[in-house]
Amino acid sequence: QVQLVESGGGLVQAGGSLRLSCRASGSIFSMAVMGWYRQAPGKQRELVATMTNIGSTNYADSVKGRFTISRDNAKNTVYLQMNNLKPEDTAVYYCNQHIPRLGAIPQRDYWGQGTQVTVSS
Repeated sequence: QVQLVESGGGLVQAGGSLRLSCRASGSIFSMAVMGWYRQAPGKQRELVATMTNIGSTNYADSVKGRFTISRDNAKNTVYLQMNNLKPEDTAVYYCNQHIPRLGAIPQRDYWGQGTQVTVSS
């Protein structure tokens, strides 16, 4: 069973920066698409950024130019560097590991427990 453990959330003033980390257990990290999602109170969970196993990235329009996703396969860790934070970035941030279908094995998704990011104005 894959476990994802996030860290790095907290309270920051608008314009500040935070770096989230997510460490995954298991030996399939290098094959996975890793991603960050967030959920604000009263809203649906939304994609923030993803990175494939070969380094292709995808960002939500609202974070382009401010957030950067990266990964270290040797450490089974994915990062989210968040700069120029805004109050509207306040949410619980979740790490996601997506394992594509492998032959007869269906695709799988794993989630971390979430870490709170609060941006004050």
